[in-house]
Amino acid sequence: MNAKRIKWIIWLMSLALIGIICLQIYWIGWNIRLNEAQFDKTVFEALNRVADRLRTYDAAQVIDEVKVQTQDSSQFDQTDVAALEIMKANQLGNMKSLAERIPLDLLQTYIEEELSSRGISSPNEYGIYSKSRESYVIVNDHFVVEESGPQIQYGGAPTLYNSPYRVSLFTGETETPGHLSLYFPNRATLVLGSALGTLLLSILFTGIILFCFWYTIQVIFRQKQLSEIKTDFINNMTHEFKTPIATISLAADSISNPTIINNPDKIRRFTEIIRQENRRMNSQVERVLQVAMIDKKDFELRISDVNLHEMIEQVALNFSLQVEKREGSLTTDLQSARPIIQGDATHIASVIHNLLDNANKYSLDKPEIKVLTRDTPIGVEITVQDKGIGINKEVRKHIFDKFYRAHTGNVHDVKGFGLGLSYVKAILTAHNGLVDVKSELGKGSAFSITFPN
Repeated sequence: MNAKRIKWIIWLMSLALIGIICLQIYWIGWNIRLNEAQFDKTVFEALNRVADRLRTYDAAQVIDEVKVQTQDSSQFDQTDVAALEIMKANQLGNMKSLAERIPLDLLQTYIEEELSSRGISSPNEYGIYSKSRESYVIVNDHFVVEESGPQIQYGGAPTLYNSPYRVSLFTGETETPGHLSLYFPNRATLVLGSALGTLLLSILFTGIILFCFWYTIQVIFRQKQLSEIKTDFINNMTHEFKTPIATISLAADSISNPTIINNPDKIRRFTEIIRQENRRMNSQVERVLQVAMIDKKDFELRISDVNLHEMIEQVALNFSLQVEKREGSLTTDLQSARPIIQGDATHIASVIHNLLDNANKYSLDKPEIKVLTRDTPIGVEITVQDKGIGINKEVRKHIFDKFYRAHTGNVHDVKGFGLGLSYVKAILTAHNGLVDVKSELGKGSAFSITFPN
């Protein structure tokens, strides 16, 4: 999959994800607005019902008082008495203040009953506002006493001024004397409460989608990276095998040349070249097979006593020839007092050789390599230092990955399969050891491996 196609896929996935999130936000907002409208409708229904019950109660009280006053009106016939009762009831109702017409002991009961019957049991505040006094005359279960102007003396009353829940009282009269207000301190919680389940599920599913999107992007880039790494590996392997194959072919052709076939010395020379190149190819193949075996955990360590100092000196002596060809130096500083460990001598020697090989390959002209040992609380630490091109922070994250090779541009022509450091890490893991790297771009690197003893 090429980079352009990957970009298009990511762009389309991002667009789809943004669309889904926007749609979720729209539906959540719509659901909240719907719940808010339903809540408002329910509250107004309850308030109107309370106002009706107050009007009914007030009418009954007034008629009872009128009946008491007209009990001795025997000179009037039945029709006249009824008319008289209505006239006096209107006069009596207009003569009373609004506070006198509201049954304080029943008002809270009416409100609680009407709200409860509609499924609302949240704490609330209520008040009766008088137009003539321009203030609330009843707040909750208290009469409000004012001494100077329309100031509200009750602490909770000011919230009622801003409440949208209010209905006029005694609307059948010429002018309504006031209104009933209701206030919910936790109205937002009530409105969101019914939508909370939908909101949480939307957040959960959106989070899952975001995680899956992020994970998918990571997999795509990882697969792209692996594809590039494998392509590099194949190219490097082809290059590594092409040279010895060409050399072997040339040597074989030379041996068959009539001018050489009768010359034993030249035949021996070309035969040795073929043998060396064959060993070189076998070594490369063996390295690939070793890594494959390590990945499958299809290998066993041959544990024995290993003197790290003796091994380092031997490997350094053999490897120094490669460094000297480039007019470089390879020195050791072995300070460990306990250099003997339990491990596989063959694999440990290969690990040290790999680190030295990397230090040499990634150094510029005249490499300066140093091998140090020291004791640590968990074992013996071996450090291979160089003053080469160094490794940046991003590359350090991947250098122990199989087939991964740092891109060095035109700084240094480095060949290899990208298997050395992955092999080092695998062997250290098998020995319950640790591997670490410290490096600064342009100043060199220091690879440290620690074996428990």
